[in-house]
Amino acid sequence: MIGDALNVVSFLFLGFFLGVRHATDADHVIAIATIVSRERSVAGSALIGVAWGVGHTVTVMAVGAAIIVFGVVIPPLLGMSMEFAVGIMLVLLGVLTLRGMFRGMGRAGDAAHVHAGTPGMHEPDVHDHLHAHGDYLHRHAHGHSPGAHGHADEHTPLARLDRSGPGRIAFYDWLRPFVVGLLHGLAGSAAVALMILSIIHEPVAALGYLLLFGLGTIIGMMLITLILSAPFVFTAINLPKFNWRLRMVSGLVSFSFGVVLIYGIGFAEGGLFTDAPIWESH
Repeated sequence: MIGDALNVVSFLFLGFFLGVRHATDADHVIAIATIVSRERSVAGSALIGVAWGVGHTVTVMAVGAAIIVFGVVIPPLLGMSMEFAVGIMLVLLGVLTLRGMFRGMGRAGDAAHVHAGTPGMHEPDVHDHLHAHGDYLHRHAHGHSPGAHGHADEHTPLARLDRSGPGRIAFYDWLRPFVVGLLHGLAGSAAVALMILSIIHEPVAALGYLLLFGLGTIIGMMLITLILSAPFVFTAINLPKFNWRLRMVSGLVSFSFGVVLIYGIGFAEGGLFTDAPIWESH
């Protein structure tokens, strides 16, 4: 009896540590790095990691419970489609990051043109570089003499968002990593649940395993986001040009890894869209 209890406890601890390790998977790290690249605080990044982990845990618990309690079997084609969706998501994250950055550059160029062609605005100290309004950084042509900045502080995008209410902003900031976590959970939950079925025969113990696996994933991703956010937060204030390059790299890596994942799961030998698809769950 004591031996059985010890076995259950050991499996529960195993679930927690596997959850922490699961958070370090390459696609997870790349996705969360792309999301936190725009963060300006370590605490905000940690909350993004928690939101991702909660979304991932919700999916793992829902799909895992269906498999353990009701004996639901996920078809291989559906499992591969889940993995394929993760690749698409990584490409979209990369595209959105790069698009936002180049849009900012385009606006800076437009602003420089307006300043150069507007009477009274052409002056030697008008220049274009990243500059800050509190903890918000952006770029456009501006000067430091009265009237040469181009806009008032309260007209920055961040200031306009602030007027819409902090609760709404926080909801948006956490919704994106939560949804990304949901998709990642769909891609990995089936393999986790099936592994449990072959080891733990008690449904309650298996569900406890899943819960601790999810807790480990949340804590693991929170720690990862803290580590990843440090260079973005530091360079945003002290080295804005280098911060811009970091964000560019994160967007390119996310896009490239997504394309590789899409090809490997969808079109390589044994892929989703081939004649003989083979699901090798991660």
